[in-house]
Amino acid sequence: MTMKCNGACGRPQPSALGLLLVAMHPDRRTYANPFDSVCGGTVAANALIDTGAILALLDRTDRWHRICVDAFEQLRLPLVTSEAVLTELFHLVGDAKHEREAAWRLVRSGAIVLAAIENSELSQIHALMLRYSDRPMDFADATLVYLAKREGLPTVLTVDQSDFDTYRIEGRRRFRVLPAPRP
Repeated sequence: MTMKCNGACGRPQPSALGLLLVAMHPDRRTYANPFDSVCGGTVAANALIDTGAILALLDRTDRWHRICVDAFEQLRLPLVTSEAVLTELFHLVGDAKHEREAAWRLVRSGAIVLAAIENSELSQIHALMLRYSDRPMDFADATLVYLAKREGLPTVLTVDQSDFDTYRIEGRRRFRVLPAPRP
């Protein structure tokens, strides 16, 4: 999947860790969204990100935090997600202003981009949920599996290791599930 670049074509972009630190520490230096379109170039996304991984990135006390941060730093940004994942994220973050604002900073930093899913594509997501009804597959996971197929993105940053080890892209191809070491 390709995204438009920020017009800084050729200039160094903030690192993944830098963007994560901005989200977690609002008092530190902030960056404009490094993936906003200005120059018309493209930035290729090479992975998806799930709700649990975003939560782990934001919460230093989460048992998955360190290994998710390590995996996040190794991936080319931006990471792709869906509206369903962001809905889960903001539901699980809850009403605490500090946590909600940290989530917003990470999402708006450009490290994560939203891939639109059209109404005409919902039947394919429904079919995925029916195929994996024995798990059961939730809507957010179904959107990521669908986006993996549509956008050619076989890598997913998730803490739902067993689910994404089971899901297949187009019914055949395994996901590359990160982080690889599990806590």
